[in-house]
Amino acid sequence: MNKNILHLDLDTFFVSCERLIDSRLQKRPLLVGGTGDRGVVAACSYETRRFGVHSGMPMRLAKCLCPEAVVIRGNSSIYTKQSHLVTNIIKESVPVFEKASIDEFYADLSGMDKFFGSYKYASELRTKIIKETGLPISFGLSSNKIVSKVATGEAKPNNQLRVDYGFEKSFMAPLSIKKIPSVGEKTYQILRNLGIDKVRVVQQMPVEMMRSVLGVNGVTIWKRANGIDNPPLIPFHERKSISIERTFNKDTIDVVKLRTTIFAMAENLAYQLRRGEKLASCISVKIRYSDFNTYSKQVKIPYTSADHLIIPRVLELFDNLYQRRLLIRLVGVKISNLVSGNYQINLFDDTEEMLSLYNALDTIRSRYGDLSVQKAASIGAKSIGGSHNPFNGEPPIVLAHRKQ
Repeated sequence: MNKNILHLDLDTFFVSCERLIDSRLQKRPLLVGGTGDRGVVAACSYETRRFGVHSGMPMRLAKCLCPEAVVIRGNSSIYTKQSHLVTNIIKESVPVFEKASIDEFYADLSGMDKFFGSYKYASELRTKIIKETGLPISFGLSSNKIVSKVATGEAKPNNQLRVDYGFEKSFMAPLSIKKIPSVGEKTYQILRNLGIDKVRVVQQMPVEMMRSVLGVNGVTIWKRANGIDNPPLIPFHERKSISIERTFNKDTIDVVKLRTTIFAMAENLAYQLRRGEKLASCISVKIRYSDFNTYSKQVKIPYTSADHLIIPRVLELFDNLYQRRLLIRLVGVKISNLVSGNYQINLFDDTEEMLSLYNALDTIRSRYGDLSVQKAASIGAKSIGGSHNPFNGEPPIVLAHRKQ
């Protein structure tokens, strides 16, 4: 039985959501992302792309390239809600699916050709999503995830494309090497320096040559160029770490502000662990100075999810890390080495009152939101936290307004 892997991608997802809310934005150049001096374009409409605008570009540069564009900060809760609507439709319609990101999905339709027709079924699924959500969506259908993803990119905007079994290599051949998933800017420059611009040239090269130039990644690229790489679908994403980062609108040396932000990050991450019934044994803190030099430190601790054990170690790491006395651009906290479990009570240090307080605080947060109750030391960092559960099996959500 030939495999039929479907790749679905919501077109300019954040832009499409904003246009659902405000119909006046239809067909107007639109940028979604950070509106400050350090804002980054999270999504841009097709009307802006002819000016050279693309996602990930500094917002200030994008506004220079397309001055008439409407700029919207974005609302991650709206995008999450719309993504869940699409997810539920796909979940009810296919036997196995993977949510690769907030706007990207894979589904295994193998075996449907015998009874219904995979392409027909995929077309009806796409029509159903457009009708029930109002969001434009494209899909590619082939024998594996890689070719399907490339096919979706070729089908866009708001269209569909099928690559029949056995034609994967010929479909990929005339495309630019940039179209191969995992070929980033650095790899692209290496290949261009070798005179390689089309996938066809990679197909004609011996795999040993690709390995000698790019190592293991070269073998992966060669397989994908030939349409034979077939990674499995991942129905559930197991988180190995959780983290929070914050880039300040203006570089700061205010130690009180920095410690408040770090404190709030640690407090929120500890709550996320308890909500997901997880424990962690590794904590790391990262800072980026105004000259873009980035430093981090980490420490191993006994498995825990308690504020009074995590927060002091985070603050201690920050104090040890912040040595240069330069302006700071970014701070971040990461908790890793996660396992399932609940906090083990310390017989000598923990009290019944403290444990009751944890339960009361977590109950309030679960009902009214992460920011409904905070410790006094974290009051100044109100932007830390959110309603997203990092342990729900979905990939991390990229916030539209997050600054890089």
